[in-house]
Amino acid sequence: MDKGRLEAFSDGVIAIIITIMVLELKVPTTGDLSALRPLIPVFVCYALSFAMLGIYWTNHHHLFQAVEGVNGPILLANLHLLFWLSLAPFITGWMGENNFAPWPVAIYGVVLGSAGLAYFILERALIAYNGKDSVLANAIGQERKGIISLVFYVIAIPLAFVTSWIAFGIYMMVAIMWFVPDRRIETVIIK
Repeated sequence: MDKGRLEAFSDGVIAIIITIMVLELKVPTTGDLSALRPLIPVFVCYALSFAMLGIYWTNHHHLFQAVEGVNGPILLANLHLLFWLSLAPFITGWMGENNFAPWPVAIYGVVLGSAGLAYFILERALIAYNGKDSVLANAIGQERKGIISLVFYVIAIPLAFVTSWIAFGIYMMVAIMWFVPDRRIETVIIK
């Protein structure tokens, strides 16, 4: 099965998710700079979620550059990932509007962790279909960053009830870890 439609659909869904998130940023009713102060938590949440979606989009693009085709299980695994990513506008808004209250911060971690797990499942489905000797399988190798990310999410979720700022800091740390480009796939494709 051709992978082009899956890539185009995924690109469109992620673009819509980002658009919905930015539309959730409410414009202040006054022209004073002080009117922006209450929006700082909302903007910080938006910035992190935008970065995370951008990271997923970039890595998703790399995944599909390294495979020849897709099948039904891959389509379902991709939808699973898009489902969790589609919750970003809701959870981002809830967390920002409630000044990093424990429950929204914890649920944000659940969504991020679930998206990370869904991405891992998508990788495995792609490798299963394209072969253990495929370009993707050789590029991925040991998935240390993904496993470390999931461990950090598992730590941060209950920590949100102790101190939500440290939990949010862990989410930011994971984003920074992934923001450093993962060149495994590019290196294998270029060779």
